Amino acid sequence: HSGRLPAPEGSAERVAKLCGSKAIVDVVLDADGRVSGFAQTVKACALGQAAAGVVGENVLGASVEEIEAARDAMSAMLKSGGDGPEGRFEALRVLKQVADYPARHASTMVALEATLDAVKQALAKHHTDTRTRLAGAA
Repeated sequence: HSGRLPAPEGSAERVAKLCGSKAIVDVVLDADGRVSGFAQTVKACALGQAAAGVVGENVLGASVEEIEAARDAMSAMLKSGGDGPEGRFEALRVLKQVADYPARHASTMVALEATLDAVKQALAKHHTDTRTRLAGAA
């Protein structure tokens, strides 16, 4: 899932200010609002690359709620000793030791945060397209 999608419905970029790790994510959603197409370009340290790999391997079929829950659980795992993500993103728990290195938290989160931003953008586009179609049918 490396690179860019030719016609994404949502695209987002996140940069970790401290180290410059960057993730650019493109998504396409199905009719139920789940991720059906995904591509990412990640320029990050090994930790950011590892997190991006887990996201890329598990994001297809995910809902915005699942991605948001994973982001929140990942953040809690890094900042306050939480257990970490569950379900399809549980493999992110392998990065639990990053909690001991606060300077690396942002780089570990960029891919997940960019994915969530891109999905939210695509959902907003879906809602706008639906309203436009409904208004045209009236």
